[in-house]
Parts: sequence; C-alpha cells; structure tokens
Amino acid sequence: MKTIERTEIFNAMPEQVFKCIDDLGVSGMHMTKSSMMMMGSKLNLEYLTEKHAGPGTKYRWMGKMMGMPMDFTVEVTKWIAGKEKIWETIDNPKMIIYSWHQMHLITTPMYNNGTEAELSISYEKPKGFFYKILSFLFADWYCNWCLNRMLDDVKLTIELPVINNQLLTNKI
Repeated sequence: MKTIERTEIFNAMPEQVFKCIDDLGVSGMHMTKSSMMMMGSKLNLEYLTEKHAGPGTKYRWMGKMMGMPMDFTVEVTKWIAGKEKIWETIDNPKMIIYSWHQMHLITTPMYNNGTEAELSISYEKPKGFFYKILSFLFADWYCNWCLNRMLDDVKLTIELPVINNQLLTNKI
C-alpha cells in the first residue's frame, strides 16, 4: 500500500472546511468533468444511501476511461463531524490504476481562526501486468492531481465569496 498526502491552510473554521470537502459537489467535481487527467472522460456519481454525509454513506462512481469501464462503490467508514473522515472503495471495484483506495481527511483548527486540512489517498496496485504498468506510470501522478484539485476547488469555494465581497465593498 502507498499513501500520498497534501496539506492546505484555509482562512475558515474547521467545520466549514470539513463540510466543503465532505460535499462531493465541490470536492468530487474534478471526476465529473472531462479533463486531460481523466483522458477526456468523466465519471457519473450516484448516491446509494439516502443520507449524503456521515458514517455508512455510500456512493457509486461509474463511466469509462480510455475505453475501459470504471465502476466502484465508496463507503464512509469513519466520520467525526468537522474533524475527520475516512472513505474507501468496497466490494469489487473496477478501476484502472488502483485495486483499492482509501481517502483520509483531518482538519485541525489554527490559532488565527484558520484551518489546516490534511488529505491523503492510500492505494493498492491492481492485478494484471497491463494494469500494473499503468499504475506504475500514472498512480502517483493521478493521486497528486486529485488531491490538488480537491483542495483547490474547496479553497475557491470557501475563499472566492470573501474575495468577491471585498471587491464589491471596495467599489462602493
């Protein structure tokens, strides 16, 4: 198993940062849009549980990448509101560069009302020679891209309204 980690500082309270990262409409957007890292593909998201947050929440990602099917279910296995979340693939995931992955989020309050968010992806390599080569070439690169996109999208969501408000205030 290998783990890739990124830490980001936010000018917001831990509960706000956690809620934003927990919202797949924000932190999962990079997987639902066509991009170079997604090889021009995108995945569809389907919630499998009535609740969309908290322990036991399940959702399914499906689609194709490079013509190969991707279909995997994720379950939230640990959730401490505003502080910590762990979510991982379950059952029999069909992925290309991993056979299994787990994401871990920890938010820590800072002295200046800011928050440090530590986000990581742990993964296991897939079986099969072809998939092992793809994993060797792209898994770490994709992990870093994914972590950067998630945290950057959250930062924009949290801080852009503040910046826009400051711009409007200065114009008046």
